[in-house]
Amino acid sequence: MSSIFSKIIAGEIPCHKVAENDQFLAFLDIMPLKEGHVLVIPKVEVDFIFDMEDDLLGEMMVFAKKVAQQMKRALPCKKIGVTVIGLEVPHAHIHLIPIDSVTDMDFSKPKLKLEPAQLEEIAQIIKAQS
Repeated sequence: MSSIFSKIIAGEIPCHKVAENDQFLAFLDIMPLKEGHVLVIPKVEVDFIFDMEDDLLGEMMVFAKKVAQQMKRALPCKKIGVTVIGLEVPHAHIHLIPIDSVTDMDFSKPKLKLEPAQLEEIAQIIKAQS
């Protein structure tokens, strides 16, 4: 059974894409902790990030670094935080979150509810930094 992320990769479920290449996809989390919260995923379906082949994992981190640099230029924040939880979706992914304090990455906090138009505007702002 395909994960929701595999359906996004296949175009079966829409997303607010910020970056893509032949191996990875970065898109906005639709239930973000902060505006501009991005998910980075490999296009190959792997359950957990540390199950990935070493080369692919390294390439994913380099891809995530480029996305984080775009985010930093596009969004008002001190840094881009990085976290991997791996429990919510059976497909490896990295959370990139604009942060001003460590509490900005507290996943027990209520998620933001943004309209699709707001998400698309944020995605376009980040994409423009490529």
